[in-house]
Amino acid sequence: MKQPNNQTFLRILLVLILVMSTMGFYGCSSSNKTDNPGTDTPAGVDRGQLNVSLTDAQGDFVSYTVDVQSLTLTKADGTIVNALPLSTRVDFAQYVDMTEFLTSAMVPVGRYISATMVLDYQNAEIYVENAQGAAVKVTNIVDENNAALTTLTVSVHLEDRKALMIAPGLPSHLTLDFDLKASNTVTFSDSGVPTLIVEPILLADVDPKESKIHRVRGPLKDVDIEDSSFRVIIHPFHHLFSEKHERFGVLKVSTSDQTVYSIDGQEFQGADGLTALSELPALTGVVAVGTLQCKPYRFEAQEVYAGSSVPGGRLDVVTGNVIRRTGDEIVIKGATLERSDSKVMFNDQVTVLLGDDTQVTRAFSTATFNIDDISVGQRIRVFGTLTNTDKDALEMDAREGMAQLLLTRLRGTVLSTGAETGATQLTMDLKAIDGRNVDIFNFQGTGTDSTHDADPSLYEIQAAGLKAGSLVVEKPVEVRGFVSAFGQAPPDFRALSLIQAGPVKAFLKVKWHPPTSNAFTSLTAQGLVLNLEHATLFSIGSSGHLMVDHNSPTAAPGIQPGSNGKGLFVIEWHGKRTAFTTFDTFVTDLSARLADGIKVNKLFMTGSYDEDQSLFTAEDMKVQLQ
Repeated sequence: MKQPNNQTFLRILLVLILVMSTMGFYGCSSSNKTDNPGTDTPAGVDRGQLNVSLTDAQGDFVSYTVDVQSLTLTKADGTIVNALPLSTRVDFAQYVDMTEFLTSAMVPVGRYISATMVLDYQNAEIYVENAQGAAVKVTNIVDENNAALTTLTVSVHLEDRKALMIAPGLPSHLTLDFDLKASNTVTFSDSGVPTLIVEPILLADVDPKESKIHRVRGPLKDVDIEDSSFRVIIHPFHHLFSEKHERFGVLKVSTSDQTVYSIDGQEFQGADGLTALSELPALTGVVAVGTLQCKPYRFEAQEVYAGSSVPGGRLDVVTGNVIRRTGDEIVIKGATLERSDSKVMFNDQVTVLLGDDTQVTRAFSTATFNIDDISVGQRIRVFGTLTNTDKDALEMDAREGMAQLLLTRLRGTVLSTGAETGATQLTMDLKAIDGRNVDIFNFQGTGTDSTHDADPSLYEIQAAGLKAGSLVVEKPVEVRGFVSAFGQAPPDFRALSLIQAGPVKAFLKVKWHPPTSNAFTSLTAQGLVLNLEHATLFSIGSSGHLMVDHNSPTAAPGIQPGSNGKGLFVIEWHGKRTAFTTFDTFVTDLSARLADGIKVNKLFMTGSYDEDQSLFTAEDMKVQLQ
């Protein structure tokens, strides 16, 4: 992040995405009564299975750890169902590319029209990156009225055909998706002390535009070799494996011949891995990573970790990105440290000592690797023993431990694609690695010699089989894969996937002070045009350090709905939020309120931005009235 005028702006959007399984397919197609799924089912009440998971959209927080105190669902008849059995501590910054199964609950059948979450900030562990790339802890957390924030209740309401339907025998899936980028502000004082102003929005969508890798964590319940599956007692995030309760439910995990296993440091694939898993004692710690599949609806594992290969076992574990390497010593930045005594902490930097006996594996592979494959930029999980517990100088000995090379995410701008020569190599201007500013990485030693060390301004990527020639030069790109072995660049990185948006993924924030009845020069079902004559704040930005803020647009920006006119559009007035899933119904309601003399105070939007046309395409939008 940059720090213009000694202030850094971070915006946090809380997004709730509802993903339903209709007829068994995932993504294929007022009373005061309270019902708790953890209690016995009342006579005559049918129930259906609801899987709840948490994830995080892209953002600039190094750590955003809060307690999810409760999650309740409200039926159309007013019945309130508690869907979360225990308060759960979550670091949403760790779940940009992954969704964690939170609970699997049997809830009463019916139509659910809202969800409410309570977030507890009293023991929050929130770190942001300053202009020098260091993680700075945020201790001053306030609401929009500058009052100290303790707990926060956020709700989402759905229109009729967007309600969550629970039916007997048909599993449904509810994904809570947090975007730690968009609607809150972090400011830095002249002395570098950050303040977080929280103005959360909880949005909903039943049709997620991007599916993520899912993860389930917990003790092993049993293995069914004939069915090529096993069951995990869900213990999300950092709940102890040793706890034997099933309050979060049990999830069945399907496997295939391609499923890769790491069990007590040994690698397997397919049936051999499932057999090895079946020989472990019940309640052994297991982590399964995979995808939700249709026909039939199921969670299918691509990777399975068990026993000592899982954080929370006999060794200390640190996860983060390598920012520099000297010989067999690496420095990991943005590290989550899980101690062998089950304590979990965030530390911005940990020094790790490797050795010839360090076992090295790589996600989605059973090939042979060693410590030479660990290079600068690589996201990594290391198992070892913490030898220096000074929080300002943490050190780990992993000479007899393990290192897992994890999928690494790059963001930057395309410089050349090799299309003119038929080459399979992409060159990019690298801006961020797993959301961290590239300036904090020291690439010395990454090349075959010093003249070939990786250069972030000319970062070379092997993209064989990925159609790099279809990318557009000078446009943003996201690359996922693995860093080349240390001392072996170029290429600097080997890609598994390339993602290039058309218009830039962006957010927009506008504030009028005093509030105005003339916030729009045009307001129709086809779109709106902003009137910035009296606006006191106008800011555009995008994730991944790909675009700077604009404070003086060349033309009055317009906002249009997507091609199907759908999204999540919210009107907030006197503390009450009304949500719409189509742009035309949103505009109709907003126009009526403005005609009654109600004024616009703020507008916030996420979607895509075409700078040439000064045009936004809205996915989610909130207008605050006063």
